[in-house]
Amino acid sequence: MCNSNVKSAGVAQIDGRPVLQPAGNRVAAPEGAKPLKKSLQKSLSMPASYDNVAAAARKSGAVLPVVTFAALEAFELAGPAGSIAAAQREHVTQAQAQRKMRIAHYGRTASFSRVEGKVGATATATATAPAAALEEKRCSFITAYSDPVYVAYHDEEWGVPVHEDELLFEMLTLSGVQVGADWASILRRRHIYREAFSGFDVDAVAKYTEKQMASVSAGYGLDLGTIRGAVNNACRILEVKRDFGSFGKYVWGFVNHKPLSPGYKYSRKIPVKTSKSESISKDMVRRGFRFVGPTVLHSFMQAVGLTNDHLVSCPRHRVCSSSSSSA
Repeated sequence: MCNSNVKSAGVAQIDGRPVLQPAGNRVAAPEGAKPLKKSLQKSLSMPASYDNVAAAARKSGAVLPVVTFAALEAFELAGPAGSIAAAQREHVTQAQAQRKMRIAHYGRTASFSRVEGKVGATATATATAPAAALEEKRCSFITAYSDPVYVAYHDEEWGVPVHEDELLFEMLTLSGVQVGADWASILRRRHIYREAFSGFDVDAVAKYTEKQMASVSAGYGLDLGTIRGAVNNACRILEVKRDFGSFGKYVWGFVNHKPLSPGYKYSRKIPVKTSKSESISKDMVRRGFRFVGPTVLHSFMQAVGLTNDHLVSCPRHRVCSSSSSSA
């Protein structure tokens, strides 16, 4: 049987006449079907309860609290109390708000820090400029962490021309002892060496017997080989004094009685030995001295002012140069 409803679905009116057309893939709309309507957009207006409260507040003259966008967003995202989804939404909302605050805070802090840094640097430079202009730089091997004893030795003794035999004998002995150690440790024990060697009196030390040397070694805790070397050198100095009049004239004769002034600008340029220290070492070894290698002799030359190895930027360089010219 034919269904009239189906047939009527394939009939169209053309020029007032019914014309039969193929139905194709058309689907007949069910009777009573209503077209779908778009869902209403979410309203951004305040809840009715809030409107009622606002109206009541306006009548009574009260002032309502300011509602921010973040508060609205939190209000819309809020779910049932105690639900996991609501807690997660609240956590996300708080994280976003904190992130915005951090970004804004970092922006202000960075710009303020730059300005504050510039102002602080300018103030510091202004305050320290006069002090830097007045204070000259020491040799670069003297730092803020250097031993005060070593700093005092640099500022008062190192490089100053010495001609007295007793002091020359002392510095020759200490230069030999400090091999493998540092000057600061030797200088801290300097008073012990002076007591052990009778104030570095050449005549007295040259007369030390084997028993006295053993007693000094045990009493002052000094190496017996070091003591024997010092006694031997005292005897050799007495021989030099007979030939040259004094030990000072002997050692200063190697530099023509005028200190050497290499004029070093950097500490790394200062050598541990030179051709001059090697020539002095050879002559002293030939005369029977002990502990007088080229490195020890160069340290000795620096200590007694035979060479002015202060850096040219160090104020002590000029002081030692003027001391040598006046001598």
